[in-house]
Amino acid sequence: MKKIAPLLLFFMFFHFVSAQVYTVLDAVQKTPISYATISFGNGNGLFADADGVFEFSKKRYPDIDSLYISALGHRELGLSVTKLPKNIFLTQDIAELQEVIVKSENLGKYKTKKQSAILHDDYFKCWLPTVESEIAVFFPRDPLKSTKVASVYIPVMMESSKNPSGNKQSFSTLFKMQFYQNNDGVPGKRLANEDIIFRITNKNKSNYELNILDYKVFIPKEGFFISVQVLGYTDKEGKLQHTKKYHEVETRKGIVKIPTTFRPLLPFTNKIKNNITFSRRIFFRNRTWQRFDKEYSENNTLIQSGHMNYGMGLKMHVYDK
Repeated sequence: MKKIAPLLLFFMFFHFVSAQVYTVLDAVQKTPISYATISFGNGNGLFADADGVFEFSKKRYPDIDSLYISALGHRELGLSVTKLPKNIFLTQDIAELQEVIVKSENLGKYKTKKQSAILHDDYFKCWLPTVESEIAVFFPRDPLKSTKVASVYIPVMMESSKNPSGNKQSFSTLFKMQFYQNNDGVPGKRLANEDIIFRITNKNKSNYELNILDYKVFIPKEGFFISVQVLGYTDKEGKLQHTKKYHEVETRKGIVKIPTTFRPLLPFTNKIKNNITFSRRIFFRNRTWQRFDKEYSENNTLIQSGHMNYGMGLKMHVYDK
């Protein structure tokens, strides 16, 4: 035991010096910025947790020399990894903050209208979520009727991979939902609604209903895009865990990087006529949206089989005037 104790102390010290902890804060209010995006500028990155905290070590990411930290309502900040302060302050973007609209409730009568989600349980017709991708789906609106979103139906495939014991693998995955303007059929500027953070576990139903009534999300006349993005796995209490974008597998040809995929899978469908689904890689600085069609990739198996849309659904309150 006398030999083990110093060894444990060494490993604890090694972890402390190799994995430094940083906190993202608002420069004015000095409060944590939850789930800020930390991009490495090369397609890799990670997220801060609910307390604005993230870990970064030069040993884990030896090729990274800069971090780019961004969050809604704040200006992106670039920092050298050799001069990272423990507290990282983001300056508020006044232009974005001025666009926040206080939405008053329409107290007139409304009718509930539903657009069902499209589900299936075919593993090979599912999107494999990773932390690098954000998926956006377009929803139109009757331009003459005020429409508020009550719930978003998020289709997921709950069947998990099985471990050697034959039991289904449990999971707990944190997602972020955002909203974007319709810019001639393409996701445009981010709408000034707050981030909606939600968690899906293996205990949820495959037609997951996310109630967003309290967020007062109204669909613009020209329609809008709703996006979902994986933040990562959580612990039992729902706290975000650090997960690398890739894990390394040793093969005969050397070390191969395999993208880390998350449960649940997202079933794509061939039952929607138009291509209304877009994707982008959020750890690249340009973060360009691409329509999920044959121009996106001719070799993608989902596209080859015609499964080019994610079948999200909505429950809406359509007001009569």
